[in-house]
Amino acid sequence: MSRLLWIVGLVLLSGAAAAQTVNHWETVVYDSMQWRYWVGTSNPGATWNTVSFNDAAWPVGRGGVGYGDGDDRTVISPVLSVFLRKKFTLTNRDKILDALLHVDYDDGFIAYLNGVEIARAVMPTGTVAFNQPSAGLHEALLYQNQAPEGFLLKATQINSLLVAGENTLAVQVHNDNINSSDLSSRVFFSVGITDNSQTYLPTPAWFTGPFAFTSSNLPVMVITTQGQPIPDDPRIPAHLGIIDNGPGNRNTLTDPFTNYDGRINIETRGESSQMFPKKSYSIETQTETGANFNAALLGMPPENDWVLYAPYTDKTMLRDVLAFQLGQDLGHYAPRYRFVELVINDDYKGVYVLMEKIKRDKNRVDIAELQPQDLSGDEVTGGYVLRIDKIDGNDYPAWTATPTPMLPNEQDVRLQYFDPAGEELADAQRNYIRTHLQTFQSALTTANFTNHQTGYRKYLDVPSAVDFILVNELGKNVDAFLFSTYLYKAKDSDGGKLFMGPLWDFNLAFGNVDYLANAQFAPGWMYADQGRSIYWFRRMVQDPDFATSMTCRWVTLRSGFMTNAYFMNTIDSLAAVLQEAQVRNFQRWPILGTYVWPNQFIGQTYAQEIGFLKQWILERLVWMDNNMPGNCAVVTGTEPEAKVEVFPNPFQQSVRIRINSHLKINTMQVVDLMGREVIRQSVTAFELEWDGRDAAGTAVAPGMYLLRVLSSNGALLKQVKLIKTF
Repeated sequence: MSRLLWIVGLVLLSGAAAAQTVNHWETVVYDSMQWRYWVGTSNPGATWNTVSFNDAAWPVGRGGVGYGDGDDRTVISPVLSVFLRKKFTLTNRDKILDALLHVDYDDGFIAYLNGVEIARAVMPTGTVAFNQPSAGLHEALLYQNQAPEGFLLKATQINSLLVAGENTLAVQVHNDNINSSDLSSRVFFSVGITDNSQTYLPTPAWFTGPFAFTSSNLPVMVITTQGQPIPDDPRIPAHLGIIDNGPGNRNTLTDPFTNYDGRINIETRGESSQMFPKKSYSIETQTETGANFNAALLGMPPENDWVLYAPYTDKTMLRDVLAFQLGQDLGHYAPRYRFVELVINDDYKGVYVLMEKIKRDKNRVDIAELQPQDLSGDEVTGGYVLRIDKIDGNDYPAWTATPTPMLPNEQDVRLQYFDPAGEELADAQRNYIRTHLQTFQSALTTANFTNHQTGYRKYLDVPSAVDFILVNELGKNVDAFLFSTYLYKAKDSDGGKLFMGPLWDFNLAFGNVDYLANAQFAPGWMYADQGRSIYWFRRMVQDPDFATSMTCRWVTLRSGFMTNAYFMNTIDSLAAVLQEAQVRNFQRWPILGTYVWPNQFIGQTYAQEIGFLKQWILERLVWMDNNMPGNCAVVTGTEPEAKVEVFPNPFQQSVRIRINSHLKINTMQVVDLMGREVIRQSVTAFELEWDGRDAAGTAVAPGMYLLRVLSSNGALLKQVKLIKTF
């Protein structure tokens, strides 16, 4: 749809409303009024939501109707659903321009006005029976001192449904499961009046009318769904227009669409985040016929799968992008992102982050694409993106690859096929990657797991694992090493090792959590928490070589770009981009100074939220500086059983190595600070020389290296830091 047609469409739909404005808002229906209700232990009747339905036999009670959390005036026994009806009379229909439905619900609902659906959330599509659970979890908000979720009626809905005289509002509310601790159903209906006459009731104290958004310094994304609610699944078709007039220029809602103007499909996304009124979305850019269409949205490389992330519980709106930026600066792929302001069906939704979805692509996870015919040989060995996360009911079944042996007191790791999805893989492909993960885990759990030739390093890209741990530990990400953990495997001909990453989901990191003590404060390691993290990372750090690689990488980064100033400047730069838009965001979602699960810190202002984030990171950096698990210092070897001396050190061209030990020395190895092997040679004498060249005979670059002396079983006996100068 062109921008011109979209504007004309709005004018035609609103009719005379274009010449009118709302003078003030009044509430016609309160939750505390008397409602007719039906407890959903049986079907209420096919026409229960219509105007003509006779509800005289239904019980009467004050809303909300439900149980748990102390937010119900009419308490019922635990049940999967409840059906509500409320008749109300309008005496000044000609003065009503806008209408807002607010529903405080747990866990999903569908609302009808005079028999026609006007809003739906966290519910399956189509007609829903009394015994149908909701499509997910959603927590009521009023008892937490937050405004309930609002649904703005379109002009077409108001004009065709709302009548002078008697109207009927009907709402069905469904629980996620019969054993849930709560069901909430508090409903409000308010109208926008065009003059100063007072006819109904004052609005609730938490009420805010539709936000009058006109322009932004950020790109503006406009989505229209032709009045359809956006479900969790399946996706629905919609139109997306993006206004981006370039750096330094305002983006006004009436400007032409300059970046994208076309079809998408869209659905809500997330697990625990679905409970928040500000929803995140998955979108797919499409041709007008519904085929995938790769689009370069806001300067990012062309693709068709995108995420519109809704920062809500993270009131800085920066934690995810801070982690992504750090991942990119470390030299890894992490999702690219752009801050935007979002409007859906004329309703301003606030600040969002448009980001790349993790998937295999030459500009994202750059591994060869796994084709359906790749069933054997090298072709079947790569092109897999895997995930460890909460299990969504819509996902292809998760699987385990139980190692032999299984470490004591540890649990199996449940993995998910991510890209390609499980249903897209052939049996041979699923079998291959399951077997490979079992082999990797067995190499990690065996007693000889530290051996560089036969242990876990044979299968794992150690540098990616080191950086994955360091970034997640820096943020003390409560989901780290348990959920939102991605890994991928290239074909054997392209190296074939498992890479950890990309990074994902840091909204509950950097101190933004109150339910796990270890995640709240600077001291402590997240990977060491046996009750919350998978064993892979604990086991890796038990390897002295890995612990040393981790420590040396940290020391190098901290003496390089990753200074305190780097973090402070990055946060300040990101916050400056949002300085204007965050004001509008928190007018739309007035949660500053209010607890939103699972906030540890509750700032009264945006500046206070930013200040807490910066201070938390500074304290965490100090703790990690002083508590890294390995040793990156020069080792002179004072123990009588193994003494290693190197000279000269630093060196320019060659260095002599003298080993004094009664143990059987088997191998000398030189690695760089990322754990990558430079050269390895057998030890046949206790004095030898390294000429500063790698296994291919090429002189290594100046810098710091680690000399390792290994026993016959591959155990590390001594490690020495070598410095090659220019």
